[in-house]
Amino acid sequence: MAIAAGMKHWYIPDAYLPSSGLGEKWEGHESVCVLNVGDKDAHLVFTLYFEDRPPMENIQVTVKARSDRHIGMHKPEQIGVKVPRDTCYGIAIDSDQPVIVQYSRLDVTQPNFTLMTTIPYGRR
Repeated sequence: MAIAAGMKHWYIPDAYLPSSGLGEKWEGHESVCVLNVGDKDAHLVFTLYFEDRPPMENIQVTVKARSDRHIGMHKPEQIGVKVPRDTCYGIAIDSDQPVIVQYSRLDVTQPNFTLMTTIPYGRR
């Protein structure tokens, strides 16, 4: 029996889906990685907040019990919406089960790639 660990509410204020590199084979991308060590599936609801437009709401994602899922924000087939590139936004994630969240971004718009990763702000 796994012990539930993590938080139910997560906030990522600095989300940004960068463009792909100019003529390169590499794709700029970002991922929200969710670890669910509990015994129940976690049902997550994402809300994307923008500076100059209404939020994208009710984006639903499930992370199976005792598993890990990398949610590519650059992959509409994984989240059901197309996130605009080169636009600053923030992410709120609400889960019905405690989970652990990590956010990562790969920027390939310059010759020296940049990889950023962080643990977002979480609360029970």
